[in-house]
Amino acid sequence: MTRIVGQNLSPVRDCVPLYDRRQMVEMSSPTFAQLLNNDGDHVTGDETETNSVHQVLTMELPVQQSIPFVLSFSNLTYSVRVRRKNIFPAISGRRADEPRSTRTKVLLNDISGEARDGELLAVLGVSGSGKSTLIDALANRIAKESLKGEMKLNGEPLHSKLLKVISAYVMQDDLLYQMLTVEETLMFSAEFRLPRTLSKSKKKGRVQALIDQLGLRNAAKTIIGDEGHRGVSGGERRRVSIGIDIIHDPIILFLDEPTSGLDSTSAFMVVKVLQRIAQSGSIVIMSIHQPSYRILGLLDRLIFLSHGQTVYSGSPLNLPQFFADFGHPIPENENRTEFALDLIRELKGSPDGTSSLVEFNRNWKDINRNSATTPTRYDLSLKEAISASISRGKLVSGATNDAANPTSMVPTFANPIWTEMAVLSKRSFTNSWRMPEIFAVRFGAVMVTGFILATMFWRLDDSPRGVRERIGFFAFAMSTTYYTCAEALPVFIHERFIFMRETAYNAYRRSSYSLSHALVSIPALIFLSISFAALTFWAVGLDGGASGFLFYLYVVLASFWAGNSFVTFLSGVIPHVMIGYVIVVAIFAYYLLFSGFFLNRDRIPSYWVWFHYLSLVKYPYEAVLQNEFKDPTKCFVRGIQLFDNSPLGDVPISLKEKLLDSISKTLNVRITSSTCVMTGADILVQQGITQLNKWNCLWVTIAWGFFFRILFYFSLLLGSKNKRR
Repeated sequence: MTRIVGQNLSPVRDCVPLYDRRQMVEMSSPTFAQLLNNDGDHVTGDETETNSVHQVLTMELPVQQSIPFVLSFSNLTYSVRVRRKNIFPAISGRRADEPRSTRTKVLLNDISGEARDGELLAVLGVSGSGKSTLIDALANRIAKESLKGEMKLNGEPLHSKLLKVISAYVMQDDLLYQMLTVEETLMFSAEFRLPRTLSKSKKKGRVQALIDQLGLRNAAKTIIGDEGHRGVSGGERRRVSIGIDIIHDPIILFLDEPTSGLDSTSAFMVVKVLQRIAQSGSIVIMSIHQPSYRILGLLDRLIFLSHGQTVYSGSPLNLPQFFADFGHPIPENENRTEFALDLIRELKGSPDGTSSLVEFNRNWKDINRNSATTPTRYDLSLKEAISASISRGKLVSGATNDAANPTSMVPTFANPIWTEMAVLSKRSFTNSWRMPEIFAVRFGAVMVTGFILATMFWRLDDSPRGVRERIGFFAFAMSTTYYTCAEALPVFIHERFIFMRETAYNAYRRSSYSLSHALVSIPALIFLSISFAALTFWAVGLDGGASGFLFYLYVVLASFWAGNSFVTFLSGVIPHVMIGYVIVVAIFAYYLLFSGFFLNRDRIPSYWVWFHYLSLVKYPYEAVLQNEFKDPTKCFVRGIQLFDNSPLGDVPISLKEKLLDSISKTLNVRITSSTCVMTGADILVQQGITQLNKWNCLWVTIAWGFFFRILFYFSLLLGSKNKRR
């Protein structure tokens, strides 16, 4: 197989001066934008024409020499403390009150190496060897205080802030929106990653070129799909996952087992794409479980791990010599990596484990290092290398050419907050619009509930019984608006890892996501509120006319808003759907219990009255009651109705009138059968609604919604760092 970058069979190949070696092999290194124009499998070094979709960000250089980047890492060590569980302390002789013992488990132990642009570095090892942990360490996905060692780019310390904006990370799982097409998925990624100064047509051109390079042209109009919707194949999904992270042409690309779960052909195509990305001037580092012979031919450097230690580091071409020197020569026509992994497994089962191989690798590297006469040098500093790369079209996220500060060359985010909000809202609407069954189920639940309430409480009168039934209707209706919001719980839980992947490398701000999440929910809430209010207001016979209906609608909408915001906040702190549903149902039940419907405020025990003021149902419940009983002149209980709902309710009317006369004489107040003894204001006092007017209750309900949206933002800010401790 023809290779683009020449390889020296000598074990000391890695010690040739980087700039000299690169200059011998290729005097010009095309950027990824240039490679996107090339549909062939091979890229020639004399191609100097820049992709038309990339010209806005490039400048002509007289001589386009290669721009070397070398990512070096040394003495990386990472360990975690594992608590030993002891279920039966009496059997072990330990007292129950003694603290549990802990042990330290080393996941990475003194790992060193380097990765160069134009090359593929693969991390290999058996399961549990530390492959993914090393990728996470290099990608700044381990907390700084937990990881020891140092990382440098072109010999200069690589700070996490700079790494975040010049790199991309492709997770092992394909986390994509299932109802978006391949083209739409890449286009939305371009909207996030590419600056707004780049025109829409140029962004589309960049996406189309990327689709061709990824081999996705036949699947461009196909949705991603999931278990319930047929979509693209597994290999195509993986290439889409890679594409959304390379749309802005990062300098460093990390991948966690990109070939996992793919057949050999799909896996080869994925690695072939990664080779092209590396040849565009990027550093590509990936973990891989067991590469095939064809994939091995694409790899430039290997690191074999066992129990977090390096057992081999170098070119795949040096594997036969390495294991021959170790005393285990690789048989002819056998896959070198399979032999190495089998030998590592065999050594793990021996008493000494792989310690002999680790020690041999250390000595073997020292011998080869001492045989080299010229150390690696960097002809370009980090500032110069980044500046030159930006000039040639890499890091198109609004990069500038400020050589004074490498961090300032690349802005933290490619677009302003309003652009991010618009793109996020459009993506969410597009994905939701293609799953109408989800909204249909929620709409059906609201309408069925409204229909049952309307027919159960049909045309209530103004009698004492009608008053009680009205109060019961309001309590159930307001609590129903909250319960129907529980469907919002799985939305973010399912999107959580997509959000974490995109925000980890500054695709958009967390605040943009929070605001767009709220904006997207409002149209559906308005539609549900109008439907529920229109179905129940006149059917139940509520008071107030048009103005009363509008206020009732406002309260229903505010209740939906507060409930949706509360459930959204819970989805930000609870990672499991079933646990979330249990908590949501329980808390909403508590809200109804303390709303004032079952017990008036003055009847709630003093040690629980604080929960009364935290109840989300309390404020809309009191608002609609005041809207219904606001008229101080409207009478709901007249003299003869005093005996309703009592043992005297069934006695003849003449006897009731005589009883009223007796009461009048006793109280010295004339009470007839038509005397009004209870107005709407009296009912409100009887229900303990005396502190806030209806508009204040409405504003408090709306404020609760904004409060939980703010809490949701902080949950995103604090709970989605996506770093190991």
